[in-house]
Order: sequence, then C-alpha cells, then structure tokens
Amino acid sequence: MKSEDVVIARIYLTEEKAHLKNLLARLHDWEKVRGVTVFRGISGFGKSGVMHSSTLLDMSLNLPVIVEFFDTAEKVDAILEHLNTFIEPGHIVSWPARINVKD
Repeated sequence: MKSEDVVIARIYLTEEKAHLKNLLARLHDWEKVRGVTVFRGISGFGKSGVMHSSTLLDMSLNLPVIVEFFDTAEKVDAILEHLNTFIEPGHIVSWPARINVKD
C-alpha cells in the first residue's frame, strides 16, 4: 500500500460564528482541498468557559462546530495563513498525517 504525507487542519467554531457557507465555498470552490468534514457538537466550551449545549431549554442552537480538512502541507499552510486573518487565535489546530493512495 502506498501512502502520502498530508496535513490535517481543524477549526473550532460555534454555529453563531461559523460562517460555514463562506468557509466551505473557499475550501471547496477556491482552494479545492482534498477532503472536508463538518462536525456539529452536542456540547462544548472554550477559553471563555461558556458552555454551549443542545438541551431542550437552549433554543439558541449556538452549538460547537468543527471544520476539518486535509491536503498537502504547502496548501494547508497557505489556507491557514488566510484563515488566521479572521478566525480567532487558538481556534485552529493542525498536524501531519499520512493517507493511503492507490498504487
């Protein structure tokens, strides 16, 4: 089995601040990254300590959202440089990974 080096990036947001339509358009249409997944959390909190959760009493639907994507290190680095201009510091993590590719 052949493999290839990639970088995975994960962006932590809330539904309220996700700008999902624009972010996904950039990753899909402009950057043409190799893979993107959006996760919607059932609860979570960040630096502020404010808990966001999906209880029956919480109708705001301001739940945690994670946008994860991968591609070559060069492409991900360029994308993250742009995203750092409008995503709050501490909300993006990335790490190297390997994917299996067709022989």
